[in-house]
Amino acid sequence: MTLPGKGGPCGTGARPAPTAGPRVTRVGVRSTVREAIVQVYERRLARALEGADIPRHVGVIMDGNRRWARAIGLEDVAHGHRRGADKIVDLLGWCDDAGVSVVTLFMLSTDNLNRPEPEVRALLQIIEDVAVDLARPGRRWQVRAMGAPEVLPSETVAVLKQAEEDTCDRPGATVNLAVGYGGRQEIADAVRSLLAEHAERGTTLEELVEALEVEHIAAHLYTRGQPDPDLVIRTSGEQRLSGFLLWQTANTEFHFTDVYWPDFRRVDFLRALRDYSARHRRFGS
Repeated sequence: MTLPGKGGPCGTGARPAPTAGPRVTRVGVRSTVREAIVQVYERRLARALEGADIPRHVGVIMDGNRRWARAIGLEDVAHGHRRGADKIVDLLGWCDDAGVSVVTLFMLSTDNLNRPEPEVRALLQIIEDVAVDLARPGRRWQVRAMGAPEVLPSETVAVLKQAEEDTCDRPGATVNLAVGYGGRQEIADAVRSLLAEHAERGTTLEELVEALEVEHIAAHLYTRGQPDPDLVIRTSGEQRLSGFLLWQTANTEFHFTDVYWPDFRRVDFLRALRDYSARHRRFGS
């Protein structure tokens, strides 16, 4: 141990370098002040939304998990996916507080299945863990899986199906887990289902062509029986749908934020609701 004013290990008499204590303290104070300001702003946003128009159905493209992991120096992007998964229950709680009745989470697209096999395997395990967590006793949400099960491992399909069965009678919001999902694939599946239904009825192709309406296809979508999304939120700064709910978003409002999904906060969610409530939805009229 070298005392101030005494010779160092090499007898130079140099004073020891200052410790990082004061700087750490200053950083901690700034962080505390910043958090307090955010909390005040969050409460103000919540009050401003009282009586405002709130979306019934919110879709979320949870983007930026991998970039979040790399930004903090993690080589294994699975840590980003895991951190993002941990945010889901928070989001659903915020939706409950706001009165949102349907939430659709874009968890894994058909394109994502082309990523390196170790990443896909880890991501599927995380998705299974999310489904199990949302279905555990004490949760109020109704879990519904939507996507093409034939592109998923049988183990993942079984976990999603069990979550649906375990939550089918619960009184809370419907939570759609879009896993192995592609918007074009959904439309193709809807048309295929419609054709099969009419073939069983004995409807001729000519009769179907004559009678076909938009609503007939909508009745065979993965989200049949649910309202179309009023609001879609995408994190990470990207401003595209990436095939998410292509049919259902014809009149949807969009909110894009630069925040990576693992860092998404209640204040960011309230900002999206404020943005939505300030818009005048005319549906083409």
